[in-house]
Amino acid sequence: MGDEPPSERNPQRTWGGRFGTKPAELMTRINASIGFDKRLWREDIAASRAHAAMLRDQGIIAEADAAAVLEGLDQIVAEYERDGVPEQLELEDIHMTVEHRLGELIGPAAGRLHTARSRNDQVATDFRLWVRNACEEAIDAIRALQRALVERAEKHAETVMPGFTHLQVAQPVTLGHHLMAYYEMLRRDVSRFTDARARMNECPLGSAALAGTGFPIDRQATADALGFERPTANSLDSVSDRDFALDYLSAAAQCGLHLSRLAEELIIWASAPFGFVKLSDQFSTGSSIMPQKRNPDGAELVRGHSGRIIGALTALMVTMKGLPLAYSKDMQDDKEPVFEARDLLILSLEALAGMVETVDFEAERMRAAAAQGYSTATDLADWLVREADVPFREAHHITGRAVKAAEEHNCDLADLPLDALQAIDQRLDERVFDVLSIDASVRSRTSYGGTAPERVREQIAAAKEALGL
Repeated sequence: MGDEPPSERNPQRTWGGRFGTKPAELMTRINASIGFDKRLWREDIAASRAHAAMLRDQGIIAEADAAAVLEGLDQIVAEYERDGVPEQLELEDIHMTVEHRLGELIGPAAGRLHTARSRNDQVATDFRLWVRNACEEAIDAIRALQRALVERAEKHAETVMPGFTHLQVAQPVTLGHHLMAYYEMLRRDVSRFTDARARMNECPLGSAALAGTGFPIDRQATADALGFERPTANSLDSVSDRDFALDYLSAAAQCGLHLSRLAEELIIWASAPFGFVKLSDQFSTGSSIMPQKRNPDGAELVRGHSGRIIGALTALMVTMKGLPLAYSKDMQDDKEPVFEARDLLILSLEALAGMVETVDFEAERMRAAAAQGYSTATDLADWLVREADVPFREAHHITGRAVKAAEEHNCDLADLPLDALQAIDQRLDERVFDVLSIDASVRSRTSYGGTAPERVREQIAAAKEALGL
């Protein structure tokens, strides 16, 4: 029986030697993960290649057996590329699916491949490889959105719009400055994915089921072959750790939050009361009953996807929180949340990049809104501090009275008569009108990171250098 080719025995017998009867059909269905972990087939075969080569180099398996294994794995790659991965529930997962097919192709030599490894360290290795690549995908997609933001910001470095707090007009800013705020959020997202990738770059392969192996394996060799920096240090931790998946999901959730905020602003800005933007037809939909409607469905879906990404993080954290060392079958449910989060994140990033690239900004509407709500009131208070040596708290009170007077006159601060201002405080003179326009307000914000066009252009220049533009 030991030399019986896998193709000539029940595939379930890969682990079933001590069992007298087959699992119930329901157990077969609940136990199988091939329906989703088939995504790992490239990683599984890459790890198997590295393991086979190491076993050969260490003299653990014969040269001929290793050659047959490697040749068979190449054939499986060609088959999966052409036809996709078959789903046979009795084989449970991608690891046994590959091993079973290898047995059909090369016979008993296929059984040598599993020497000194377990499905526990296989899946930990495969999943790390996949998540590591997902980090790189996320970084690339984030940078594409950053490039779109920087390009639009450069065109609108002087376009005035209202800045908000509490969604109330606060102070004038530039649209370029506003867009660059999202560039900064995304820059931090890149750093989180970069840090996560660096932290997960250790190889679990060779940890076997949980305790390591007595075979003279070379774990550094397999780590090197798979592009890992080093092997993991503790075999128990190696097979039970899913911190790398949680790191990815945490970074994805935070990135999703940022995308949702940008999507929310596009939705608000596209509404009739605002009218700051017109989303392109490419990223809008219509109504089945109201022919006039232009709905920002793309942005709304991005906003919705962020909740599902956060849910994926929560789901895996709850799955992992009570598990003893080392591997438990609960961990089979670790992959679907990560797979879903990855798909939603990349789709959201790509969709938002498309929206930013194609949106029309209504500059005049933004400018008109920036002039409302007494948005230059802080400039009046600052003038009192700077020119009349008034303590800021007193200046704040004086400015509040000026705003009340403007409301009573039904005009903007800049249109208040000088005598009305001086009736509030004699220290106000005609020079104050130089700071009460929205353009003067924006130009005055020259502190590092401020909204003055010259500062915004500096931010854009640094971003373009970082992005290689």
